[in-house]
Amino acid sequence: MVPCSAGASHAKPMPARPPNPPFPRDWTPAISISTLLSHRNTQFLTASMAIGTLYTATAVAAGSAAGSSIAGGKKLRSVSIMANLKQQGKRKEESTLSSSTIHTAELLASRFGLEMAVAGLERLFLQSGAYPPDGLGFGGRRRPIRVAYQGVPGSYCHEAAVASFASASAVEAFASGIRMEDAFSVLESGSADRAIVPSENSIDGPIDRNFDLLLRHPDVRITGEIIVPVNHCLLASPSVGISDLRCIVSHPQALGHCERRLRSLDLEVEEVADAAEAARAVAEDRICDTAVIGSRMAAKEFGLRVLEPSFQDVEGNFNRFLQLGVDVGSVSGDVAGKGNWKTTVAFSLEQGVSGLFEALWIFNSRGVRVTKVDHRPNRASPVRLVNRSGDASVVQFDYIFMVDVEGSESDPAVAAAIGRLEETAGFVRVLGSYACTTAAAAAAGGQT
Repeated sequence: MVPCSAGASHAKPMPARPPNPPFPRDWTPAISISTLLSHRNTQFLTASMAIGTLYTATAVAAGSAAGSSIAGGKKLRSVSIMANLKQQGKRKEESTLSSSTIHTAELLASRFGLEMAVAGLERLFLQSGAYPPDGLGFGGRRRPIRVAYQGVPGSYCHEAAVASFASASAVEAFASGIRMEDAFSVLESGSADRAIVPSENSIDGPIDRNFDLLLRHPDVRITGEIIVPVNHCLLASPSVGISDLRCIVSHPQALGHCERRLRSLDLEVEEVADAAEAARAVAEDRICDTAVIGSRMAAKEFGLRVLEPSFQDVEGNFNRFLQLGVDVGSVSGDVAGKGNWKTTVAFSLEQGVSGLFEALWIFNSRGVRVTKVDHRPNRASPVRLVNRSGDASVVQFDYIFMVDVEGSESDPAVAAAIGRLEETAGFVRVLGSYACTTAAAAAAGGQT
């Protein structure tokens, strides 16, 4: 890899690398730390009085110091209230111990009060109802919708998260982490209102892992769906042209979508685990002989040049993303309530695959159209023994079936079909009832 010349006048300054994940692993607040600290004295005082802490003044001081740091233009990566308060308490403890041992009992009592204050503050800001019901934040201002997305900044999932809430007045989108499970965890902890996860590509098929996670996290439901056209872009440093390239890198799936175009360029091709991270590396290290196949969002995030948009071989390529939530009530900008409704139902069958026809007939006979059928391994009972008359027992794999049907679960026909399925199936769960829209419709306010 060859670094670009440092003297290139038209090279854009590289943006500061954002923290990933945005909050410390051991403490994920229900509101962003920067939002909390910007309110400084008033909020710390109110919170401390609510939990009866003896250390209101300490909390105010911590908030004021952090607020001054923000006013000075410094970027906070991950600030923990617990760490700040404990540091204040530690300094007070050292001062007290150096003066006299007579204050030992008083010191222990104050430390206990400090620990109670910290615990109370954490409970207050971790609870899902930390904000008023209508989403108004402190001072009557509407707080942003917190949207977590799988992957890292600049990913296609990041792009989908922004497109999903294009009509919302304020959105705070952040990467949930490198593991697919992280998007589910931040929902369950209350650190996000919604999460965006990929579910299917029109060429490569479903993302099985996310459907497995939906089955393993019963509190998480599908609240919306958005269909986004795939636009693979060839990205490079600002001063680089196609003739300067030696190598093109990307995720294996993106490389497969651009196979014919890559052959025509006759350059080295390398697979990477994450195209957005590769784009970040090209930008931050100013690499001039390597391009990345990635999203327009990655070009915007890292200041890269789009050498060629729509780099893929097939134009009719789409990604399907699911919007997830724990609180199934709508939030501003939700696609739920707009577009065409569908319901996703998971179930197991006593007869296994042979009973699938009867299960589908339950919907079809009531005029409910089934638009998709899929299956995942039944982890609770992965295999079954089937006795055949005159033959030995046969081992068969067992599955959880998932179907998408048209209509809301509140529609009489859909509700009746699900009720009948519950009478015959061994297990039934509605994974979500939601509306589907496209990226263009979401940007226009959800009109389809």
